[in-house]
Amino acid sequence: MSNRLPPLNPLRAFEATARRGSVSAAARELNVTHGAVSHQIKALESSLQVSLFERGAKRL
Repeated sequence: MSNRLPPLNPLRAFEATARRGSVSAAARELNVTHGAVSHQIKALESSLQVSLFERGAKRL
């Protein structure tokens, strides 16, 4: 892992998703699409090289 901080938008998407418990709810809160939040979380996971959520059928 690098010493650089991750970008703010992926952190914001992660925080909203974790707090709301849903990518769709986070997307509504952030006024973006479900896909945009999902993409931001995947980017953050790649940046940190760690899985942040356990994914299941239609659930995090």
